[in-house]
Amino acid sequence: MPSRCSLPALANAVFGSEYHGLVCLEISAYSWESKHIIVLVKGLLMTYLPQAQQTPWQQSEGLNLSKTAVLVIDVLGGEGGVVPGLETMAENAVRIVKAAREKGLPVVFSNDAHLPGIDKELELWGEHGICGSDAAQPLKTFDLQESDYIIPKRRYNGFFQTDLDLTLRELGVDTLIAFGCDTNICVLQTLAGAYSLGYKTVVPADACGTFLIGTQEQGLEYFSRCYDSRVVDTETVLGYLD
Repeated sequence: MPSRCSLPALANAVFGSEYHGLVCLEISAYSWESKHIIVLVKGLLMTYLPQAQQTPWQQSEGLNLSKTAVLVIDVLGGEGGVVPGLETMAENAVRIVKAAREKGLPVVFSNDAHLPGIDKELELWGEHGICGSDAAQPLKTFDLQESDYIIPKRRYNGFFQTDLDLTLRELGVDTLIAFGCDTNICVLQTLAGAYSLGYKTVVPADACGTFLIGTQEQGLEYFSRCYDSRVVDTETVLGYLD
């Protein structure tokens, strides 16, 4: 096997066509195990995208930007920064938000704002996202604007007993570019809420982050299969907003 290549065809052969954005692969070791290749790489940039379902939404392209909003779910940390390991996710999230503002799209932040000693979620995960704390604020790198909307939540689902649905409907929105973390908790539950309320969703996979439970691949598959989300990458979303 060659030590270095830049062929997308090799990426497809090794990882499957659902991996996108593989620019250059430097292989330092490999082996076969259970019919899967294990590759140690340097400079590996790839995004897992599940196979699109045969639905009108997932088979379509582009967006009606006049009815679209960006929904940022729990990309938090304020001055303290993002959870270590999710830096690339956060960078992609910021890129999308800035592009959306330039196009005049509404940007909505759905943020944890837990009440200590009351919220049941804190019993499971410990203290986090406490209302009024820096850790419950959007990352400083988003550079919040007066035009942004911040909608606090006390449960995983950003729609549950919040003003999110009312705000989006009054903005004339029926489509969401939704992303954030954790992929398998708050993003998943918020997408469930969006689907139940009739919203179409686009999910940039590489602007989502998994660090608490499950795998990124499992979550993205679920979005596509169960909530009819069009799962793409950040570059595709930026193309919509160009």
